[in-house]
Amino acid sequence: MSSTILHTPGLVPSTDQADEDKNPFLVALGERVRALRSRRGMTRKAVAQAAEVSERHLANLEYGIGNASILVLLQVAGALHCSLAELLGDITTSTPEWLLIRELLERRDESTLRRVRTAVGELLGTGGSNGKGATPSTRVALIGLRGAGKSTLGQMLADDLDYPFVELSREIEKFAGCSVGEIQGLYGQNAYRRYERRALEEAIQIYPEAVIATPGGIVSDAATFNLLLAHCTTVWLQADAEDHMRRVTAQGDLRPMAASREAMEDLKGILAGRAAFYAKAELRLDTSAQPLEASFTLLRGLVRQTLHIAG
Repeated sequence: MSSTILHTPGLVPSTDQADEDKNPFLVALGERVRALRSRRGMTRKAVAQAAEVSERHLANLEYGIGNASILVLLQVAGALHCSLAELLGDITTSTPEWLLIRELLERRDESTLRRVRTAVGELLGTGGSNGKGATPSTRVALIGLRGAGKSTLGQMLADDLDYPFVELSREIEKFAGCSVGEIQGLYGQNAYRRYERRALEEAIQIYPEAVIATPGGIVSDAATFNLLLAHCTTVWLQADAEDHMRRVTAQGDLRPMAASREAMEDLKGILAGRAAFYAKAELRLDTSAQPLEASFTLLRGLVRQTLHIAG
């Protein structure tokens, strides 16, 4: 598909040509630029001057036929006194209410944001994270990267508490009728995330008490992770990168690092990218700090204390 580059001079094409060449994203982008300009009460000429682009270039952008560089978009956003996210269509900028809510939350610390998230969950009836003072859920969900010990320690904990043990990856495979690798290979990540959400919803519905070992990437989908936080007591099982790699290699499974010669660097990158989400767990345990039996003793104590279970 051909399109006129924003910073290349030229006349605005005829309606027929524009309709033929228009990309839906660029059309929507142009509509947002026009809407923002109208909201600010600025003429196209004024915006072009403030953004230091030609009026013709700005017209191309507004008509949805200009494939602007990121730097040009930054200049236009600055001229319109908005964020680049708003220009690109971030949902939190899509209505006045969204904008007002976002303004209230900007620059708040993590503790405040967590309380707000909990309160919003309760208001909407989707549950809130089991924060301080809340009754802890008797569904215990173990989160963390593959190789942290979720399956092994999860089964041991379930046996100790006399709770059902749910390996969420196995439940996902039952729903799909094929392995996790086949789901991702045949249908893609989006389909896998849908199965993951469905499996978690069913586990929550069926088991008032359970120990749930979750897939390492469950934090990748905000809706599913919110569901987990709202309905489970969460424990982050941590381990250093070397232990993760050693344990996963022993299991004969290097997903998703198998295709990379820099597997350790990839693993460290995944850990770094997910750590802030794993850290939302109410409890955490470093399984690299001691042998398996000692890790289980610590996990058992943490969970029983949190759930107010004697023993």
